Amino acid sequence: MKRSLRRALWAGAVVALAVAAVPMATASAAGSVTATFAKVQDWGTGHEGKVTVTNGTSASVDTWRIEFDLPSGTTISSFWDADVTSSGNHYVAVKKSWAGPLAPGASFSWGYNGTGPYAAPLNCTVNGASCAGGGTTTPPSPTTSPTASPTPSPTVSPTTPPPTTPPPPTGDKKVVGYFAEWGVYGRNYHVKNIHTSGSAAKLTHILYAFGNTTGGRCSIGDSYADYDKAYTAADSVDGVADTWDQPLRGSFNQLRKLKKMYPHLKVIWSFGGWTWSAGFTQAAQNPAAFADSCYALVKDPRWADVFDGIDIDWEYPNACGLQCDTSGPNAFKNVISALRAKFGSSALITAAITADGSTGGKIDATDYAGAAPNLNWLMPMTYDYFGAWAAQGPTAPHSPLTSYTGIPQQGFYADAAIQKLKAKGVPASKLLLGVGFYGRGWTGVTQTAPGGTATGPAPGTYEQGIEDYKVLKNTCPATGTVAGTAYAKCGSNWWSYDTPSTIGGKMTYAKNQGLGGAFFWELSGDTGNGELIGAIKGGLG
Repeated sequence: MKRSLRRALWAGAVVALAVAAVPMATASAAGSVTATFAKVQDWGTGHEGKVTVTNGTSASVDTWRIEFDLPSGTTISSFWDADVTSSGNHYVAVKKSWAGPLAPGASFSWGYNGTGPYAAPLNCTVNGASCAGGGTTTPPSPTTSPTASPTPSPTVSPTTPPPTTPPPPTGDKKVVGYFAEWGVYGRNYHVKNIHTSGSAAKLTHILYAFGNTTGGRCSIGDSYADYDKAYTAADSVDGVADTWDQPLRGSFNQLRKLKKMYPHLKVIWSFGGWTWSAGFTQAAQNPAAFADSCYALVKDPRWADVFDGIDIDWEYPNACGLQCDTSGPNAFKNVISALRAKFGSSALITAAITADGSTGGKIDATDYAGAAPNLNWLMPMTYDYFGAWAAQGPTAPHSPLTSYTGIPQQGFYADAAIQKLKAKGVPASKLLLGVGFYGRGWTGVTQTAPGGTATGPAPGTYEQGIEDYKVLKNTCPATGTVAGTAYAKCGSNWWSYDTPSTIGGKMTYAKNQGLGGAFFWELSGDTGNGELIGAIKGGLG
């Protein structure tokens, strides 16, 4: 991450197996709007479903409302990318406000986890007409009338965890999220929140940040948070309290419980970051000794089953971050090679790297392509390009996808980094696109458009100039977009951040570029029902 607090960091391609179709006749245009239910996975005691709404008319559809019944023994327990309410076995799903109109010929998908085996819906309608199109369904009983106003059911709350183990995601796109070890303090964000938000079902990998690199060796970052903090039943992933004499507590034990609940999840221990990258300079002098120390720590018998590999977040090899490194262009490659030799071919070895796409910039300082064969994937930190460390501005989006007129520094945007890395020989499939679950902002701003002057950083909950998405979406809603990301001016404060809509555009870019998926920094910045991670998963699907 670029700073200890800020950070560089489900896969799509679902296979539809069982289908129940549904279009709606519309008076405004020929054709129908349809809703198709598909079984993604069915593991007996539970299932995952995907619902695709398609606009088969010649006019834009501003909103949609799907009503349906589920047979006895089948219920929806969690959902994403739609708002779902229920009354008994009758469900109503409506479009999220951020989803935008559905253009002619376009489709939109939302998903859910359910209890019991998968079952096709009954009495399905879209905007009052048959989900299958071309007519209406058998009228439901008065207790399940489409005109009724169902009240939200506790079993369908977006923050209610799936009661059964969800299936592994299908496809090969990675959705990788950082969990910051210090989040268990002031932020009060714990491993359990990954579960209750519905995020665990959408993630493929969790990066635990950070381990330290003091003295050129891997070492514990925060022993209390990592393996000593005792969890009450209320705060524990599985509702079971820690005891004073158990061999492992803290976030490591909570991650163990989360993996048991979600067997598809992999956890990678990330070392370094903005604050703790200094030790990599010494590590580069003896890569084998560094790799030995890391292996011993990651594979410690107390938590060996928790971690599936190691992530190196060196900011920056042969360049300057919090401090400067002069180890040479081969240092990073040599360290990664030593780690692969020690950990073996089956371990996950990944790296968060610079996203400086400028000529002669940080990407050019290191042989990242030479390290790529020994890495499962690389994560260029395509955020924090601009921020209130330049106190007077100009205001600029911190995570631009593309260049734009007036951008303060050429090459400081995601596409520049991706194209440069690909040109150097890094396979596109080994590159993940980075997303920040936070915004960066200035105060003393009078100009709404990017490029305005400022007097300093905008106030933030934990740190000046930075704020979580979950806060900004309410306190300073986005009013404009530039270079594929959003911005807003509220009073004299100016913020830039990604929204579900702009994340959707970035995921389309990732797919078009053949990238391996996306990663984000970090989980606690999302809403309580995982709005942003839902947009990543949906966009890669």
